[in-house]
Amino acid sequence: MHHVSLYSIVFIGLALGSGAEMPKPITETCLYCMCEALNGCNATAVCVNGACGIFRITWDQWVDSGRLTIPGDSPLSDDSFTNCVNDPHCGADTLQGYMAKFGQDCNDDGKEDCYDYGAIHYMGPYNCKEDRPFYYESVFSRCVRNALRKEEREKQPST
Repeated sequence: MHHVSLYSIVFIGLALGSGAEMPKPITETCLYCMCEALNGCNATAVCVNGACGIFRITWDQWVDSGRLTIPGDSPLSDDSFTNCVNDPHCGADTLQGYMAKFGQDCNDDGKEDCYDYGAIHYMGPYNCKEDRPFYYESVFSRCVRNALRKEEREKQPST
């Protein structure tokens, strides 16, 4: 079984961050927590019930994001969807484009953040205020909380 590490996701984010053509509202940590909650970042399961890649992106999400492709591929080719979303770089860019288009405050806390993006990705932009399945929500929320705690500890001056 192949798993994508947090280091790989951070590297993806840094590599993708070099282009200024697309807004990237989702942090690397948030991308990691999405794939962790969806499938444990398992890169071996290519497509399951129409959702593909480590981020389990659907055809509709890919189309709504602008039909991104891997280099050398055409958005009109038969394999362009699966080629993109099964590539961690293209899949992450697809989610970035999706959240740039549909991002909103789903939990009414006055800000648009990772919790909202996780809800939008799993439930869709028009149902993101609904309850998510327990397993997804618990893994996702725990991952985000742990990442935030780690960031806070790293900001603390050492004594």
